[in-house]
Order: sequence, then structure tokens, then C-alpha cells
Amino acid sequence: MTNTTTRRTATADFDVLIVGAGISGIGAASHLKSLRPGTSFAILDAREEIGGTWSLFQYPGIRSDSDMPTFGFGFQPWTHRKSIADGHLILDYLRRTVDEHRLAEHMRFGHRVLSADFSSSKGQWTVTAQQSGSRKKVRFTARFLFLGTGMYDHDAGFTPDFAGVEDFQGQVVHPQQWPEDLDYTGKRVVVIGSGATAVTLIPSMADEAGHVTMLQRSPSYVFSAPAEDVIAQTLRKLLGHRRAHEIVRRKNIALTRGVFKASMRAPKLMRRLLIANVRRQLPKHFDVDTHFTPRYNPWEQRLCMVPDGDLFKALSDGRASVVTDHIDRFTKTGILLKSGQELTADVIVTATGLIMSPFGKVLLGVDGRRVSPSDTTAYKAMMLSGVPNLVFALGYTNLSWTLKVDLVCEHFCRLLDHMDAQGHGIVEPVLNDPHMERVPYLDLTSNYVQRGVGAFPRAGTRGPWTVEMAYEKDVERLRDGGVEDGALRFTAVRPAVPAASTEEAR
Repeated sequence: MTNTTTRRTATADFDVLIVGAGISGIGAASHLKSLRPGTSFAILDAREEIGGTWSLFQYPGIRSDSDMPTFGFGFQPWTHRKSIADGHLILDYLRRTVDEHRLAEHMRFGHRVLSADFSSSKGQWTVTAQQSGSRKKVRFTARFLFLGTGMYDHDAGFTPDFAGVEDFQGQVVHPQQWPEDLDYTGKRVVVIGSGATAVTLIPSMADEAGHVTMLQRSPSYVFSAPAEDVIAQTLRKLLGHRRAHEIVRRKNIALTRGVFKASMRAPKLMRRLLIANVRRQLPKHFDVDTHFTPRYNPWEQRLCMVPDGDLFKALSDGRASVVTDHIDRFTKTGILLKSGQELTADVIVTATGLIMSPFGKVLLGVDGRRVSPSDTTAYKAMMLSGVPNLVFALGYTNLSWTLKVDLVCEHFCRLLDHMDAQGHGIVEPVLNDPHMERVPYLDLTSNYVQRGVGAFPRAGTRGPWTVEMAYEKDVERLRDGGVEDGALRFTAVRPAVPAASTEEAR
């Protein structure tokens, strides 16, 4: 098929403008490069390097909480022996992807996108960005806008208002703003939190700290998985990286989906199995009922994965401990708990969560009308009702993020092909079902989700408006399903007729 996008939109700076140089933006750019080589695009990022999460977070032990054969791209095999990989390995993988697909020439760092406004008469977006280190604003135009900005605010993490925090004479650190010069060697560390960041930090810090205490209000589900996949390594030796990658990817998707489905169908059984797995890895006297038995069912919140049981090893040998209690206030020397116990600390790490933020806080507008994401409904979990020529990528919460990104990018390229073939300039999802119930985009009960999901687009309850956290269903509608849909309105660009010209015609 002949690619005519660039020729038809000669008035625009780019065919596609990608916001975000993290895993989603790199995925979108790679798909455009390989599937639509004639399409012009640029990637804007507020920071000065690629990687998003994987270059922003610098806390000890940062790693993937999904297996890398599925967290990596489908088109770029993960070749390292570690299946649960350290952050620097993931960043190296992304840099290699950028190099192999020659994406660096398309990137513009230090450009924080402030707003994006679509003109129906021009069939294009005007994007305004602030250049770092100056007050200068620059503008770009593009036919399509692709938002690969992730789910959370990159500027700050969430920290509750702890009483007495100003009295503490030690150092308080949030993982999202980890100081490069923080020395915790031999010191007493308290990590507040029980999520993925906390269970990552504790065994890593325990190697050098005097002692690390995990302080949690309530426990999370924690399960151990091998850091290295023996089956994957064997297949790579026998079949090579490319063929092995496809098999391992299918295996891991099936395994993860199987665990999730079992948790939905038999939550009591999965609860017993997960807690029994913890008991096997801790000393007999350890109070698993208090510290590792959640009040909720599996997958109502994300499961926390620990490679090779490293958290349990740190707890077993005494380098770390767990306290389940509520904070009364900070003191000069640590934290006073509601029970009356005081935890002495030199360093307190507030692994208390993220601040969710839709679309990188970019202000969206259509024909002079400001668009609030929460007023829109997600179409196929990749476009917004009433917003033309916009695609976004938000990954799975119960599976590897990038599996969804790959599917969205493939469908985006098919959509562009279809529009080129049919001569369409604009595509807009239109919600014509006023009686359909609209529900939150995410249904997790995690505190950070509950705090922030209200600002995100809503999901529908039927048709293409549902948000499926199910890979096999998204394969059916994004990879195998058709592009045309009754909910999509395709039009050609029709420039507005100036009033003077109208009078002359009369």
C-alpha cells in the first residue's frame, strides 16, 4: 500500500507527534519506523534522556515487576539471562532499541509539552512546549498526537502529611527523588510502605544498612519468582533469540493470565496458595498472619513480586524486619506508632506511592474547547471520545505494560493505513449511547489508584468502550479486528470558508 500521509499533510511539521521518550513512546516510534517508513514524526520529552521510569527512578534495587520477555517489545527480543531485570539493564535495552531503529534523530529533549489543540478546519494539532532552562515556548504541528506519557506524575511522588515530620533529625527520602549522595551504610532505616517499591528497596538496602524495617499499615500479597528463566535460556541456546523469544513470550503470557484468571475464579484457593508460599520461605516462628496476610483478595491490587525470594531471605537472616502498625507521629529519633512502640531511625524512606496523572498533565483542546480527560470515554482503550486524531498508550495493570503498548501501536499503524487508502484526514470516536454506564478506567483498590483515577478518562461497559485488562481480548479487537467501526467517524479535512468568500459567492 502506498503511504500518502506525508504528501497529504504538507502543511504540518509532522505526521505524528509523540509525547514521551519512555517505553511507550519508543514503542510507538519503532512501529512507525518499521511499518510506515514514509511517516514523519518527532518525540518530545521534558527530560534530557530516554527511558521514562527507568531513567527517572534511581533508588537502590529498582527492577521490573514483570518478566522481561513480555515487558520488552514483541519486535525486540530480550536476550539477557535475567528475566526479572535491574533498572539499568532495562535502560540499556531501550537504548539499544533506539539505536537499532535509528530513533535518536527524531528526539527532542528538554521539551515539556504544555498544551495541544486540534483544529478541525486544518485537520491538525498545534502543540505548545516549554524548553527547559528558558522561558521560551515552541510550537509544533502534527496530523496525529500520540501520548506515551504513562500514568503518574514524574515531578513528585505521594507522601502523606505525617505529623511531626519536621521534628525528625534524620533524613526523609521519597524513592522518586532519591539523592545520589545518600549514604545509609550501617544506619537504621525505616521504609514506610508495603508495595512493589518497598519490597524492592528493603532487600537491596539491607546489604549495607545496619538494619531495615518495613513499616506497613496493612500487608500486600508478595510472591517469589525465579530471577532467571531456565526454560528461556535453554530455548535461546537451541533455537536462537528470535524464535525462543516468541515461545517464551507466549509461555509467560499464558502463565500470568492463568494466575490472574484463577485469582478471579477461585480467590480463596489462590489466597491460601500465595500465603502458603510465603510461609515456606520464612522461619516457623514468623507471624505470617499479621505481616503477609492481606485483607483483600488477590489481584484487587497488584501482586508484589520478589526475585528469588530476596525479601524473605533478608527477613530470615535478621537483616530486615516487618512491623504492621499505624503511625502516630514522627519524633526526633524515629516514628512513634499507635501501639506505643517507637521505631528508631537514621533514614526514613516514604515508599508511599505515586501521584497518578493523565497524559503528562498536557492540556487538551478541540476547536477552542478545553477537553477534560475525565469527561471523555476511552475507545478501545487507545482513543478518546470527542477528540479527533489522538491515540494514547496505557498498559496493563495485571500483565506486562508493554504488551498493550505493542497492540495499540500496531492498531494505530493500521488506522493510518486505512485513512490513507480511503482519503480520510480526521478520525474521531463518537459515543452515541447516552444510557451506557461509564465506570472508572482502572478497577484496582490500591490507594494511589483510588486517589487519582477520577482524573482519567472513563471506561464504558459494552462494545469498543470497555477497557480490557485481558491480552487475548485486546489481540482480538486490536490486532485481528477491523479498523472501521460504527463508533468511529471518518471525515476529510474541510477548510473553513472565509466570510468574505461566502459573500462573493452570493
